[in-house]
Amino acid sequence: MRTPKIKALRWWMIGLIMLGAIINYLARSTLGVAAPTVLADLHIHEREYGWITGAFQLGVMMQPLCGYVLDVIGLKTGFAIFATAWSLITMAHGLAANWPMLAALRGMLGLAEGSANPAGMKAVSEWFPAKERGHAGGVYNIGASFGSMLAPPLVAWAIIAWNWRAAFVLAGALGLVWVVLWLKFYQSPDKHPALYDAERDYIAAGQETHLVSDGAKPSILGLLGRRNFWGIALPRFLADPTWGTLAFWVPLYLTKVRGFDLKQIAMFAWLPFVAADLGCLFGPTIAAFLQRRGVSLLNARRGAFTVGALMMTGMAFVGRVESPYAAIALLCLGGFAHQTLSVTVITLSSDLFRRNEVATAAGMAGTLGNLGVLIFSLMIGALVATVGYDPFFIALGVLDLVGAVLLWTLVRDQHVTTRTAVPPISVST
Repeated sequence: MRTPKIKALRWWMIGLIMLGAIINYLARSTLGVAAPTVLADLHIHEREYGWITGAFQLGVMMQPLCGYVLDVIGLKTGFAIFATAWSLITMAHGLAANWPMLAALRGMLGLAEGSANPAGMKAVSEWFPAKERGHAGGVYNIGASFGSMLAPPLVAWAIIAWNWRAAFVLAGALGLVWVVLWLKFYQSPDKHPALYDAERDYIAAGQETHLVSDGAKPSILGLLGRRNFWGIALPRFLADPTWGTLAFWVPLYLTKVRGFDLKQIAMFAWLPFVAADLGCLFGPTIAAFLQRRGVSLLNARRGAFTVGALMMTGMAFVGRVESPYAAIALLCLGGFAHQTLSVTVITLSSDLFRRNEVATAAGMAGTLGNLGVLIFSLMIGALVATVGYDPFFIALGVLDLVGAVLLWTLVRDQHVTTRTAVPPISVST
């Protein structure tokens, strides 16, 4: 039986990837929302919780391994394996009886879930021409924000209806459902039977000629020797602690400093992630606006990152305002600003590296980003009892300004060119 063709199939594919990111970030955010309940039930203190969150970041720092696997065995098979693993590990959280066991599970979860970012960037690089990759990356990264947004109400409901262990089982089960959808519907553009020939030609025509895969396996040492790699990895090292703080520490902050109970956490802790969803689209919109005015692709991306970094300074005042609702508003600004700049610098991996290197490069940059989260999280766990949260919010307001300087200094504009252009196709909407 002949497979029917689907218009604008590339956007359906990125929608499938986005759904996977939603499940991924829902699973990883479950502990952050459940933390006040879990810590009380298992008699865990902030310092131990810092080690638990640190174990997750150590696992996520193995992103280069995930990216390498995806580049070598293929996106469809590789991502299915990783997604199945993170779903089962999430469900196993419900068996945790003490903090070392919880830390071990978080480490394994981080390793499996670290596949999401390189998988998303690999899909974007394969399915989209250069001029659309910014918005495609923004759509994909909405999944990270939306999954984190779903966690507070869904986890709080599961805890109230059953217990905190059931929340992990529910999040893991949703992941297994997504794996079935992924295996059924995903294929690469050169193999997908539902892709129109016109759309396949449109995607190919918009690829940068110097970034087309040369068929070789990616070289980690070779990537480490490129200044463009460090130009995106170091800004991620400075930027990613914001997301780790929003996902893992803000529910505890709202509980212990602002006096919120579980129902109030469910009502308010998801709002910064709604703002982050909008930021996912704001960054690409800024870049597209600048490109229409003659700014090069890379400079447009750097400009969008800089705008986000300037907005991030609002995070410095979260601990200084008296009203808890003003603090929530500033956290929302932080979520919006972070995703504005984060989606921009993540997308740069698809602009700077060959198709057979994208997932590996994105994974390696993700390692630096998660190293930043690890260090920041361990510092919060060790010092928050004595110095409070204020110094950490101030640091988050400043770090991205340094990242913007590094992005402008290290990344070289390679004068990106694409293949001979073809007219826009009728199925691209």
